[in-house]
Amino acid sequence: MPPDAPIVFRARDLAKVYGSGEVEVIALHDVSLEIARGEFVVLLGASGSGKSTLLNILGGLDVPTRGEVSFGDHLLSGASEAELTRYRREHVGFVFQFYNLIPSLTVRENVALVTDIAAHPMDIDEAIALVDLSARRDHFPAQLSGGEQQRVAIARAIVKKPDVLLCDEPTGALDYSTGKRVLDVIARINRELGTTAVVITHNAAIAGMADRVIYLGDGHILRVERNAHKVSPAELSW
Repeated sequence: MPPDAPIVFRARDLAKVYGSGEVEVIALHDVSLEIARGEFVVLLGASGSGKSTLLNILGGLDVPTRGEVSFGDHLLSGASEAELTRYRREHVGFVFQFYNLIPSLTVRENVALVTDIAAHPMDIDEAIALVDLSARRDHFPAQLSGGEQQRVAIARAIVKKPDVLLCDEPTGALDYSTGKRVLDVIARINRELGTTAVVITHNAAIAGMADRVIYLGDGHILRVERNAHKVSPAELSW
């Protein structure tokens, strides 16, 4: 990531509160951060630390109770649902722990679905090739392993050429070797396409592949660390 890369996300004093009174839960408390274009960021923390809430706000799936968050020059906090929908469609690719593929569609058909809502989509077969699934393009999800299904989900996320790729525990349901292969795909997309990547995990070992690691706990940012020497997914050990 170039040191002078423009800021993609800027958040100031974000708070997210669910419920009220005795059942009030503070998911985020005064979170401020900046993420630059082309950066690979890992959000690291235990369950309940606020990782997913923060990712959902960055992705326009949720809104903060207080504070501001912007994507480039666009203020997301206070945006209408129609504006957030357009933002998600035009700028964001999501990858979740569970693949959400349509069982009756082939790999190619699952990926092609997203191109209908994208202004300038990538070639479908190019996206499938990027995740090393060209030989499986005509298979159905039930004929794929968990890791292959997750790579289809990544291809579906990147085929619309998003500015940012937001990944919530993308290896959470995968074994060690399969998880590393999925991480390698995400790292390659970040490196080769320049896509800003934000990855949630509770697995500290994954932090080694990031430009920066943001540690969260109880809704707070505990600390931020920059990796002087990133490692490849193949070098990770957990």
